[in-house]
Amino acid sequence: MKELLKELLLIESSTKEGANQAVEFCKQWLIEHELQPDLIENNGYKMLVCEIGDGDTTIVFNGHVDVVSGKKDQFIPVEKDGRLYARGAADMKAGVAAMMVAMKELRDRKLGVKIQLQIVSDEEIGGYNCSGYLVKNGYRGDFVICSEPTQLGIALQAKGVLRLEVEISGKSAHGSRPWEGENAIVKAYKVYEKLLDLPFTKENSEFYPFPSVNLAIISGGEVFNKVPDRCVMSLDIRYLPGQNPDVIVQQIKNISGGEVRVGLHGIPVATEKDNRFITQLRPVVEKHIGGEAVLFGQHGAADTQYFSAHGIPAIEFGPSGGNWHGDEEFVELKSIETYKDILIDYVENLS
Repeated sequence: MKELLKELLLIESSTKEGANQAVEFCKQWLIEHELQPDLIENNGYKMLVCEIGDGDTTIVFNGHVDVVSGKKDQFIPVEKDGRLYARGAADMKAGVAAMMVAMKELRDRKLGVKIQLQIVSDEEIGGYNCSGYLVKNGYRGDFVICSEPTQLGIALQAKGVLRLEVEISGKSAHGSRPWEGENAIVKAYKVYEKLLDLPFTKENSEFYPFPSVNLAIISGGEVFNKVPDRCVMSLDIRYLPGQNPDVIVQQIKNISGGEVRVGLHGIPVATEKDNRFITQLRPVVEKHIGGEAVLFGQHGAADTQYFSAHGIPAIEFGPSGGNWHGDEEFVELKSIETYKDILIDYVENLS
């Protein structure tokens, strides 16, 4: 499994072409281990689906092989002190490698459930072309495990995503006489400060003390000697399960005095802790980690959102690591083995 992971990490998959190459690599590896993956393509993005087992219940193993960009040397895996360092080691090629090996080991066993492995290539840019496409075309299952890095904890929830632009208008004037104009950048920042005090920002839930608001981009002004008459704020809002995105947008419109444009909207994930697939998973996790299973909510979004949108219970659950999207991304090698064993044990218990 470690060698499989190292080969996956050597593929620079931060581009569409590289991610497609990684999917092709996974397909070939599965074929070499007597599995029968189907390659699917949508809008130029490749993905594969591979199924084993039998029965009325289908468990989906979902993982992505695309990664965020990195420095050239980050695509050369380095093993040190029980860790493997590389871009994508934690997020999330380790989880994919573990799922692939689990499929190989379960291949010839008599299973009372179906296991459907999905390997996709566009999660880091939203997942619409792959997991979104698969769900829309009937590849859904009864329970979904996305092998995002979770320190072997079970992420039952994930925040929803609202990416929007707020455009503020002002009045231009000579830069030496700013009192004769109305500075749109200053107005925009005052709106941002009010936004941070809106009712939706004060709400909390079991797993989250508050939603998050990131002022990601601010665009305004043309030259030094002119008061800017237009400013656009780009905001990345991660809202809580149970919050209404339409209410959030309306609250922002009420204070902005300008145009509010919604771009990306991803729904939150909220899988119940008493769901039967969770109550069956928890004791298996606890057996292998030698302690209580941690249940929590993710701040970021993942491909679980597409399954959740169709009422399918989905979780993020994967190996231990750190610094994903950062310079020293790593995965704990021991945790990959533990993770793979949990997946196998869980499937056999369901059978």
